Amino acid sequence: MTVDDGRPTRALGIETTGIEVVEESERTAKPSDLFWPWFAANVSVFGISYGSFVLGFGISLWQAALVTVLGVVVSFAACGVIAIAGKRGSAPTMILSRAPFGVVGQKVPGVFSWLISIGWETFLAILATLATATIMRELGWGGGTGTKVVACLVVAGLIVAASVAGYHVIMRMQSVLTWITGAATIGYIALTVDQVDLGALTSLPNGSGQAVIGAFVMVMTGFGFGWINIAADWSRYQRRDASAAQVVGWNTVGGALAPTVLVLYGILLAGSSEKLSTGIVDDPIGTLATVLPTWFLVPFGIAAVLALVSGAVLGIYSSGLTLLSLGVRIPRPAAAGVDGLILTLGTIYVVFVTQTFLAPFQSFLITLGVPIAAWAGIVMADLALRRRDYDDAALFDRRGRYGSVNVLVLAVMAVATLVGWGLVVNAYPDDASWNNWQGYLLHPLNLGTRVDGVWQGSWPYANLGVLVAFVLALVLTLLVQAHRVRREESAP
Repeated sequence: MTVDDGRPTRALGIETTGIEVVEESERTAKPSDLFWPWFAANVSVFGISYGSFVLGFGISLWQAALVTVLGVVVSFAACGVIAIAGKRGSAPTMILSRAPFGVVGQKVPGVFSWLISIGWETFLAILATLATATIMRELGWGGGTGTKVVACLVVAGLIVAASVAGYHVIMRMQSVLTWITGAATIGYIALTVDQVDLGALTSLPNGSGQAVIGAFVMVMTGFGFGWINIAADWSRYQRRDASAAQVVGWNTVGGALAPTVLVLYGILLAGSSEKLSTGIVDDPIGTLATVLPTWFLVPFGIAAVLALVSGAVLGIYSSGLTLLSLGVRIPRPAAAGVDGLILTLGTIYVVFVTQTFLAPFQSFLITLGVPIAAWAGIVMADLALRRRDYDDAALFDRRGRYGSVNVLVLAVMAVATLVGWGLVVNAYPDDASWNNWQGYLLHPLNLGTRVDGVWQGSWPYANLGVLVAFVLALVLTLLVQAHRVRREESAP
């Protein structure tokens, strides 16, 4: 296959298309095709672990269930809206965000996007490595340093190989992994349902409204909002005449179906066993394996690792595209390889050097979640204002209709991010002390007080800043960008 200028889109099965607009003949995907990558990447049993994280906010069973359903569905619906841009522009997400930010200005959100993608994929590789070691230990087959070394190399190798191969291989791989991981997950639920203690669950007391909001924001950032910066990467091969509503719908169903079921079941397990809930904090998937019969550990371990690899593949593929959008001039497969090396080194550091990883990761997730939420609000508002498809050539020309730098939109992102960071706090001041600068607006607004380094009250831990950054950026962009978009679209 070749693009219009004669460059091949695939060589020996490897996708060579990078950040350029996908040629017309390659736009053959249907909205229903979006189900497979999103479902496969999110059917991981790691979703069950989130039940412990949700209940960690001190809320009741019904509150946790409400937070889960709303947080997962709303966040993946937001991904679906961003995916419309991929259908309309047939280019990677960060290239399309050059329309509101400018061709050069896009590099600012691009850096945040690259960091959060690298963080996610490394986190998933770490989970896969630790899960393998724990399952091997449960089987009596080792589980020490040697096992972790082998697991780390195999996991990293699988992730890098698939991401280097590119879109077409990944789409085929995800459709297969969906069945494997889905079957193993159903098996896990069937074999552990006897662990559910309804008496313990119904005795969980109601939490405050602030705690409910905090859990809701955590679920949003942990699921759909964690993927939102790459959503258009998987819809750029859609036909231009594909239904936008179907793109949103299939993206939402594919992404939200499995996590909703898994987190709800995780709430039942975590609320039934304090020991299980506590163990999840240090080794989420490995702890979940401890309640399984020995004969199911091998299929469970294989499926769990493959599901994590599936999610990491989506992340590293897109982080490679983002790296190219920042001006790095290397082929797309090489960009995926560079990010793969970073992933491997990060996994080695966490698994073999540091003692904890969940606390720093959640702190990292909230920190980067604020600017990404602001970016999402800007892109959604810009998309709503546009009536025409993107100008392909202008996306790569700083002298084109989108310009070089849109100062107003960058200012909107800066304001929304700074306000957002002032309304979130580091919940792990000891394990992630580098992040203790946040929350600077809480005391002036009488929303919380810090005593001996610890925030008092419920509002500080509600993570309002993520929602505020998103809404503020969306509203401000609608106000400051409307005239500019009308002018751009009226130009010849």
